[in-house]
Amino acid sequence: MQVDKWILCPLCGGKTRVKLREDTILENFPLYCPKCKQEMLIRANKLNISVITEPDAKTQSR
Repeated sequence: MQVDKWILCPLCGGKTRVKLREDTILENFPLYCPKCKQEMLIRANKLNISVITEPDAKTQSR
């Protein structure tokens, strides 16, 4: 039997519109939260979710 769960927003804890199965692997996935209206990159493997914090190209100074 497959286990699946909703992805919760790492910032506000609200439920997003994305559901993960236990065999899903995501790399650099843009997750949008409709509650706090934020978008972040996540990585998911075996229902473990981590936020990718890389410098944004717009915020880098020259």
